[in-house]
Amino acid sequence: MEAIIKWNFAGKKTKSLILLIVVFVVILSLNQVYAEPTIPIPRIGITFDEAENPQQVTTSLQILLLLTILSLAPSILIMMTAFTRIIIVLSFLRNAIATQQTPPTQVLIGLALFLTFFVMSPIASEINQNAIQPYLAEEITDAQAIEYAMQPVRKFMFRQTREKDLALFLEMSNSELPEDLDEISTIVLIPAFIISELKTAFQLGFILFIPFIILDMVVASTLMSMGMMMLPPAMISLPFKILLFVMVDGWNIVIRSLVTGFN
Repeated sequence: MEAIIKWNFAGKKTKSLILLIVVFVVILSLNQVYAEPTIPIPRIGITFDEAENPQQVTTSLQILLLLTILSLAPSILIMMTAFTRIIIVLSFLRNAIATQQTPPTQVLIGLALFLTFFVMSPIASEINQNAIQPYLAEEITDAQAIEYAMQPVRKFMFRQTREKDLALFLEMSNSELPEDLDEISTIVLIPAFIISELKTAFQLGFILFIPFIILDMVVASTLMSMGMMMLPPAMISLPFKILLFVMVDGWNIVIRSLVTGFN
């Protein structure tokens, strides 16, 4: 009996020793694997060191200016381009047809963006030719590049801005009446351009509503004369609105009017 107990005790001891050796080997192998990673992990940091020459300071200021422009890009796109008028007119069109969320908002914004790129493409080409490329070639300074880039944008905004709106902001800014458009500050021009675009967009929206309102009135009068007062007129007029819009090729007419309105 004692021999059996001793044998069991020795067997357990041997198994424990073997298990310990296996765990030790696995740990060593893991250490060896992690000691030599195949993919290096980069370290990213921001440091503030003293500039050794003026060129480094200029480069830092250029990067700061670029980041500032990128942060203001959405505001520039909305307030200084054709985007505002286009998206408002498209929203009015959807409300006039009364199709609720059709087309979806994402589709309207995407269409407005690409129409804006189409309208502003000549201006972007002029900016690239007169400001960006000479600046990259180090032919002009930062201030000159900004001035040359703003010239075609200001011309575009002046063409769309009403004199009454310009006079309003000139009066509120206590500025004297300029003899030339170049004397008008961009700070005065931008809000005048925005309210002019809003007025034009609302005028186009009103024109879009007229045929659909007439159709609603005709359908409502017909249902009332037939005694179907419990039937919603909007449910009956909606298919006729869509049919009318498709038959007159409404998208072609609306987009043509929007794009040619900026020329």
